[in-house]
Amino acid sequence: MHPLKHLHTVNAHRYQVMINCFKVGLIFQGLTHDLSKYSWPEFKIGAKYYRDGMSPHVGERDEFGFSTAWLHHKGRNKHHFEYWIDYTHEDKPHLTGMKMPVKYVVEMFMDRVAASKIYCGKDYTTYKPLEYYNRKKDYYAIHDETRALLELLLKMLAKKGERYTFAFIRKRVLVKGYDVLSGRVVNSSNAANQ
Repeated sequence: MHPLKHLHTVNAHRYQVMINCFKVGLIFQGLTHDLSKYSWPEFKIGAKYYRDGMSPHVGERDEFGFSTAWLHHKGRNKHHFEYWIDYTHEDKPHLTGMKMPVKYVVEMFMDRVAASKIYCGKDYTTYKPLEYYNRKKDYYAIHDETRALLELLLKMLAKKGERYTFAFIRKRVLVKGYDVLSGRVVNSSNAANQ
């Protein structure tokens, strides 16, 4: 059991996401990111299965085949694409990813950047979030447009770095929303909520 080490990791991660969200103007997301990690159902598992450089969810999954902390977490945090999985409206309904509001896609991107920095430490490069995403992307139940926007940002980060990507998010993505994927311009002050 490592409650202090886990607390330090959670605090460091939240701080990194907060700073990054502030840089693009997502103040509320920055302040409230991952607050459920301090709840007892998540914190006790995090402390019990703490491993330096790895999510504690992996340890719980290794032991039980699933993670109660992850199930709790993803059901309370809209920046996880898993939060947005629902049944389709078709004759033969199936589970699929719903289109996420842009502000949560941006927060998901910031979450991946921060997690890569925390878990990779001195080995972090701007390619790490994309590398991690690419290892698992074929298994994700994520809406096509949400996937395209996330991949655009991850690839941009890898090639052009944080300063360029964060400016693109602030000036284009949070203004034009999903229309940055097609290059269309939208006259909408509500793009972040698309």
